[in-house]
Amino acid sequence: MNLTSELIDVAPGGDVPPPRLANPRFWRGFLAFFGPGYLVATGYMDPGNWATAIAGGSAFGYKLLFVVMFANLMAIVLQALAARLGLATNLDLAQTCRLALPRPVSVVLWFTAELAICATDLAEVIGTAIGLNLLFGLPILAGCLITAADVLLVLAMQRLGFRWIEAFVMTMLLLIAGCFVAQMVLAHPDWRQVGAGLLPTSDILSQPGMLYIAIGMVGATVMPHNLYLHSGIVQTTRQIGPGWEARRTALRLAVLDAAIALMMAVLINLALIVMAAAAFHASGHLDVTDLSDAYRLISPLLGAPLAATLFAVALLACGLNSTITATLAGQMVMEGFLQIRLPAWARRLLTRLLAIIPAVAAVLILGEAAIGKLLILSQVVLSLQLPFAMIPLIAFTAQGGRMGVLVAPRWLTAIASVIAVLIIGLNFYLIAQLLAG
Repeated sequence: MNLTSELIDVAPGGDVPPPRLANPRFWRGFLAFFGPGYLVATGYMDPGNWATAIAGGSAFGYKLLFVVMFANLMAIVLQALAARLGLATNLDLAQTCRLALPRPVSVVLWFTAELAICATDLAEVIGTAIGLNLLFGLPILAGCLITAADVLLVLAMQRLGFRWIEAFVMTMLLLIAGCFVAQMVLAHPDWRQVGAGLLPTSDILSQPGMLYIAIGMVGATVMPHNLYLHSGIVQTTRQIGPGWEARRTALRLAVLDAAIALMMAVLINLALIVMAAAAFHASGHLDVTDLSDAYRLISPLLGAPLAATLFAVALLACGLNSTITATLAGQMVMEGFLQIRLPAWARRLLTRLLAIIPAVAAVLILGEAAIGKLLILSQVVLSLQLPFAMIPLIAFTAQGGRMGVLVAPRWLTAIASVIAVLIIGLNFYLIAQLLAG
């Protein structure tokens, strides 16, 4: 079925007018498409990402820096495909799966997408609750319930226009970046070891614990729900002029926007690992998996009382950002796969409850002491679910009848396929290691 034929002349609507494409000025066009990439980048530095980065840095020092770099390159390739799909078809990934695949397959993909969003939201709800606890002393359970208020925040900003959401997210990202730059300076890392950590090491295959954390980092970096989110927001937040040439221009600008945003995200993630390696691993604290423990240790180890406050502020900003983007992704997945039409507040409240209920249950059953390990597990779950979003995306964007002139070049499809094989292989390797004890 050719889904593009009926949509080729339909321009997606949005808040931001299109740039003039006759003799376009690069910066005018770029600024018009500036923003969606930062919503996507937010998912690459959520609280679950923090837990895996701190655990990896404290246990293995700088050795896993290369994993973050490679995962970020994978993310840029996959997000470029997501943007390509949305701009070529006027459909997001969830809608395309529903329309193009047999219903049983589509239902399975929807279920796995919901599991991934629950895992993502679980990390973000708990992370925000920990941030509230560290800064204001609120109990973790109360903090989990308070995160439901982000529904009102999203609704308020979206009534003003999607640019307000983008502006809020970018402001929080700058705040997070500033906090981490300051912490990294205070940590005085060994820059020679930082350089060595950017090179791959075979230790990752001989040490199951390192592999487990590494796969968690991949799951925390290349997040499944971001593929659904990006394929939707590139078309719903910008007006695209008619014709394929306008879409080509939009695609180039959207990919550039996402690449710059993801490079900012990877620098923050690298700074987090470097800080954990310099502060915890270097001082013999090799098992820091809990964000609260990291908060308590960081100021004494760095000799700077401000370090702990910066850590908590950045964590809270990160949690707020991530819950907003995950809520939007959850809405797209539910509407795309199931065509459920509910009022905006009801949709967002439902997706929020799908995260808050497991988070509250986890705190009540496992206790606060197990939260750190639960955050890392949530990121491993994301990595295991990633192929269910990645494989359909690669297949759809390689189909000329569906994508028209925006079909993915063969070299891009080949690179994306290698990434998929690598991630699936690592997942199977991890499962085998776990089964073998």
